Amino acid sequence: MSRSATDPLDPGPAGFAHRGLHSGDDPPENCLSAFAAAIAAGAGIECDLRLTRDDRIVVFHDSDALRLCADPAVIGRSSLAELGALRVGGAPLPTLEGLLRLVRGQVPLLLEVKVERDLWRWPPALASALAGYHGRFGVMSFEPRLIRLVKNKLPGWRRGLVVGDKLGPVRRAIALRLAEPDFLAVQRGTAQRGWVARERRRKPVYAWTVRTAEQRRTLSDQVDALIWEGDGRP
Repeated sequence: MSRSATDPLDPGPAGFAHRGLHSGDDPPENCLSAFAAAIAAGAGIECDLRLTRDDRIVVFHDSDALRLCADPAVIGRSSLAELGALRVGGAPLPTLEGLLRLVRGQVPLLLEVKVERDLWRWPPALASALAGYHGRFGVMSFEPRLIRLVKNKLPGWRRGLVVGDKLGPVRRAIALRLAEPDFLAVQRGTAQRGWVARERRRKPVYAWTVRTAEQRRTLSDQVDALIWEGDGRP
């Protein structure tokens, strides 16, 4: 049973496109073309954020560029200028500001922060990048300390805790108490557990990553929105 309150980030029946609406290399994940395709489909956007050495936020999942760009550059050890030669989908790595200019409030955003050894640098970087943006967005992370920092330093922002299948009950309870999230993004296999149903009475719960029609049918009544790709598309 879901809570009765309205979800400010409700993406509607189209859910959230995981790393944008991508398909292998055409377009690849977390590129502006994939985000534009998600907008055209009326879907919300889930994406990953990393911090460069000079405190710029790029939209990128991995800690290094080897898988997507065949380059060993480590995102957190490189400046934005040093990453400028890298290409994803034929274009430079998108910055958070570039994503916001593209979206312009048309769909809600789930911004997953990938924390390395840069926890305390994130709040000012987020505040700078999102200054003046009036669209709907939520900042989420596996790291509960980051979500607590957002609560304390960026009040009023929508905050979410990302929870994987392997997080045990004690660590989960500590993470929930520390983060005090407004919503949860739980790994697909976790969505059917009793604690998720209990949390859902108080806050929205989204499930990641839904990749098949069967997974979509199983989860559609158990969470408030799907974070999907491929055949998991609603």
